[in-house]
Amino acid sequence: MEDPKHTSAMESTNGSHPTSELLSVAPTKVLLARTSAKWREFPADVLPLPVMEMDYEIALPIREKLIEMINTSDTGYLGPYPEVGVALAGFMKKRFNWDVNPENVFTCTDVGVGVVEMARMIVQPGDGIVYNPPVYHNIGNWIDELKCQRVSAPLKRDGLHYTLDFDSIEAAYKSGAKIHILCNPANPVGTVFTREELSQLAELAKKYNVAIFSDEIHAPLTYDHQSFIPFLSVSDTAREVGICVTSASKSWNLAGLKCAEIVTGSDRWTAIAKAMPPAVHWRASLYGAAAATVAFGCTDWLDSAVATNDRNRRYLKELLDEHLPQVGYRVPDTSYVAWLDLTALNLGENPAARLVEEARVAFNAGFTFGEDHYQFVRLNFGTSQEHIAEAIRRVTSILA
Repeated sequence: MEDPKHTSAMESTNGSHPTSELLSVAPTKVLLARTSAKWREFPADVLPLPVMEMDYEIALPIREKLIEMINTSDTGYLGPYPEVGVALAGFMKKRFNWDVNPENVFTCTDVGVGVVEMARMIVQPGDGIVYNPPVYHNIGNWIDELKCQRVSAPLKRDGLHYTLDFDSIEAAYKSGAKIHILCNPANPVGTVFTREELSQLAELAKKYNVAIFSDEIHAPLTYDHQSFIPFLSVSDTAREVGICVTSASKSWNLAGLKCAEIVTGSDRWTAIAKAMPPAVHWRASLYGAAAATVAFGCTDWLDSAVATNDRNRRYLKELLDEHLPQVGYRVPDTSYVAWLDLTALNLGENPAARLVEEARVAFNAGFTFGEDHYQFVRLNFGTSQEHIAEAIRRVTSILA
């Protein structure tokens, strides 16, 4: 892999973000020395662009807080930590004009744990849970962990723009499903759902007595952040039928610190959250809670991350137009992954596997997000432009 340059130019982001300094990407030798999944899953000669970790250096205030805790041997269990709820509420109000009661914020290990543990309170093995492929692959795994039935309501596709298919969703609700796990905004397709869509979904869920679990982990990375609508902010009906599960982990690159938040907006859901086993809180990390508290105040760093990703999503489009125009790509509205249609490249039944083997570049295989998407891959562009260009060069190298 080529050694990425440190970026420091000033660029404007899309929407209402101010001009922000682009973040530094760690040098390749530093990245290769990391022990996280992204850098250990493949041999050193494979350029890894699957796992959702950004290659940016984390915000200095977060780093300083963690160092302070280490220096004072503050390494115990996570006890009461109301600062998380206060910090999250402040961020949500400032970013999305969403009023969150800090007392209705409950910590858990990660978003998956939050979804599963809340779901355990209302489903039995064999119950149906709705999801919307192509979608984050672990949602299916959460349903399996609950020993529930996967009820697929696929997203509706217009070219490479995916939206909610309400006919499919209503059919799924009619089947007797108890929960709908909504990926909002949608990973890997990069869609930000509208207020009208979410309002319609809430009314439909109320009609059929379905609970909406809204996974909003990617929300802070939305390019025009005013376009993101938190589900619980939509209406009284949404607060009645829904909960939000979120985390600072994706947006501030803190996944290994293990802390997420369950947010409720009604007395019913607050009572259910309080009735969860105490271990749901205790299994989260003290370091994760401390880091999240600081992160929710690091909006300058976040704006820089969004600016860097904005530059990269458009740079990827330029590279594809020039070198691989036959690859389908819709510039995403959120986060740092691209959903690429490789059908025209004729790479066989599993393009991702062939690209690792022959091109030495790793993407997520599309079929893990939805069984009808074998010819797709998900590319992580939360890295340097040099790495993005090298990835496209490696793909083209096996087409000659």
